[in-house]
Amino acid sequence: MKVIVGLGNPGPEYEHTRHNAGFMVVERLARELGVSGRNEGKFEAIVGEGRLGSEKVLLVQPLTFMNLSGRSLQKVLHFYKLTPDDLIVVYDDIAIDLGTVRVRTSGSAGGHNGLASINSCLGTQAFPRVRVGIGPMPPRYRLTDFVLGKFGASEQELLEQGISAGLEAVQVAVRDGFTAAMQRFNRTQGKTEAVG
Repeated sequence: MKVIVGLGNPGPEYEHTRHNAGFMVVERLARELGVSGRNEGKFEAIVGEGRLGSEKVLLVQPLTFMNLSGRSLQKVLHFYKLTPDDLIVVYDDIAIDLGTVRVRTSGSAGGHNGLASINSCLGTQAFPRVRVGIGPMPPRYRLTDFVLGKFGASEQELLEQGISAGLEAVQVAVRDGFTAAMQRFNRTQGKTEAVG
């Protein structure tokens, strides 16, 4: 079973904010798979089960707020007796341009509080992730204001492109493996970025 986790902040005031790009991808996947999520108190998350191809998948949206995302994932992995290798974490990344995604099997938090929480709670940086671009951040913006800001009208087309790419990256990773997903989504101008 694969656990596909979208990171974000719960509550209507955070809907459609840049920091909730991970939620958006997982919500789109849930709709495509016909999965209904339910609030699972023991996981502090909205959870839904479905199938993606031949693989059973668990779709998870932590309700702990971004900074405590790891607490929820730790409970999910422990309950289902899974390892960090069984995760695919989908989250926003200001280092990547809006409309694009990158796929990695490990890495530092890079200043992302949700990733930092997961790294700390799981005791490892080695877990698959799909990074959904929300950058670049304009000059003179505070990071918090930018990531908690809503996408503007001029960004909607690129946002849709990024959500669709994130969805596709998750599907390729589950169906064909993470190496195939990295080869497909980490290409830039005819070259493949370093991955790992």
